[in-house]
Amino acid sequence: MNVHAAALTQVHRFDEATSAFAGDVIGNLSQHPKRLSPKYFYDAAGSELFEQITVLPEYYPTRTELGILRSRGDAIAAIIPKGAALVEFGAGATTKVRLLLERCEFGAYVPVDISGDFLNAQADALRKDFPDLAVYPVAADFTAPFALPAEISGPPKVGFFPGSTLGNFEPHEASAFLRSARQILGEGAQMIIGVDLEKNERVLYDAYNDAAGVTARFNLNVLVRINRELGGNFDISGFMHRSIYNRERHRIEMHLIAKKAQSVRILGQNFSFRPGESIHTESSYKYSLERFTALARQSGWSIRDSWTDAERMFSVHALVAEG
Repeated sequence: MNVHAAALTQVHRFDEATSAFAGDVIGNLSQHPKRLSPKYFYDAAGSELFEQITVLPEYYPTRTELGILRSRGDAIAAIIPKGAALVEFGAGATTKVRLLLERCEFGAYVPVDISGDFLNAQADALRKDFPDLAVYPVAADFTAPFALPAEISGPPKVGFFPGSTLGNFEPHEASAFLRSARQILGEGAQMIIGVDLEKNERVLYDAYNDAAGVTARFNLNVLVRINRELGGNFDISGFMHRSIYNRERHRIEMHLIAKKAQSVRILGQNFSFRPGESIHTESSYKYSLERFTALARQSGWSIRDSWTDAERMFSVHALVAEG
């Protein structure tokens, strides 16, 4: 957070999470080109919209990854130590983690997410359905170092990072996250991670530009959140959603495009937008199996096993911490 943003958030007496949100928004909108971090999509409304996205006919990643987890569940269970603690980075809806909890004999589950209310609601539901499982939710930004609960200091740790969220990081950030996760999970750790694969560009385009417009509402919701939580005055109707595939960088890019000139005030700072100017809100990198293997190895992990669907749309990997 820059000094000016820190001073403003102190004046407004924000809590720590909102102060971090304010600092990132002001810092990122001050850049050229402007951008916003995708981690701020996921307030309560954004989390709900994303769950709607996952069941859209155009959006293949969720159903494809679920298919892999179901069909390869026994193979995954065979490599997980009995009584291990499962740590999910960026926990959302529990659909995917339930598949692991049903097949593997975990002793504890630690969901980690920045959206505390949503996290606690999901944790409560899991406790009812898995009464013998110890559940310790941690409200934290999983992209930064955080402490695991003392209650799971003993058993081996298994990370879980589904949904190809890794693709939202720039490659150097993805490597930094994997190194951080290895440090958090400790010696001998394993990780189950979902990674979206390169594929036909039309399939990718449709997945991020659904006919029902849910992805557009999800993208625009970050401006709604800025208005609500930081007192911004974005004219939401003055922006539109746009997703494109950047072939050279192997990624989908999501943008919010200004439809007209607009001046926005947030915490005492003004931000001007020209017609056609973009706020880059998310990148979603698509990997080949070879490029992901190289990324994992340079980040301190080795590939124990990899699984894909029959059409090689998506992949799930079992990683083991090296050293």
